[in-house]
Amino acid sequence: MEEEEAMNRHSEESKGPHRMRWGRTGDIETDRVDELLELIWTLREKGVSDLDRLLAETKDVEARSILRMMIRDDLFEMDGNRVVLKERGEEKAREIIRRHRLTERLLSEIFELSEEEVEEEACKLEHLLSPSVTESVCTFLGHPPTCIHGKPIPRGECCAKFKKEMKPLVIPLEELGLGEKGRIVFIAPRSHQRLDRLSSLGIVPGSILRMHQKNPSYVLQIGETTLALDGEVVRDIYVKKVQ
Repeated sequence: MEEEEAMNRHSEESKGPHRMRWGRTGDIETDRVDELLELIWTLREKGVSDLDRLLAETKDVEARSILRMMIRDDLFEMDGNRVVLKERGEEKAREIIRRHRLTERLLSEIFELSEEEVEEEACKLEHLLSPSVTESVCTFLGHPPTCIHGKPIPRGECCAKFKKEMKPLVIPLEELGLGEKGRIVFIAPRSHQRLDRLSSLGIVPGSILRMHQKNPSYVLQIGETTLALDGEVVRDIYVKKVQ
């Protein structure tokens, strides 16, 4: 196969003490396959898809062997030196990225861990979340569109249906009660101009605001500043209640 030949051209240096005999990917540790699929996805987000870069980025010393088995298991294919996810691999990688980025949000918002701690723990926990738990976490967090680094979180069924079977941790600003305070978690503006305008007003992730009024317009207090915003702008802002 062309894919096998492409991998073999990059595998000569892998012969030696680290070489292992693998069966199908079902026999390989699932988390190692997941890590490679996650890396393929994240590199693609940066516009990178060549095999050399993938092998340079991975820390798995048996990556070439695992990648060959992943090709045989129909997870991706080679187009020259380009790594291209196939339908099965695309779906699996999407689920992995979704779990990882939702876990980052959960650890950051609930436990308020440092960015370094969040990344380390998210890499462990992402392999443990079942589909139903992942959907529950997403609903609990208010269906965040991005991770803590601003990268998109793939949408799930719960996002499309807007389930509210449990009280979300993160809510739209418009749902904040009068007199209640909230910390801005993320902003999902419909344009860069609107985001720039909000930033100039001090409305950025991490800012604490208090809801003073909802009609006829929304009146908010941020620090010593009082602002009036229309409903369309307020609907772009998501907050976590604080005491």
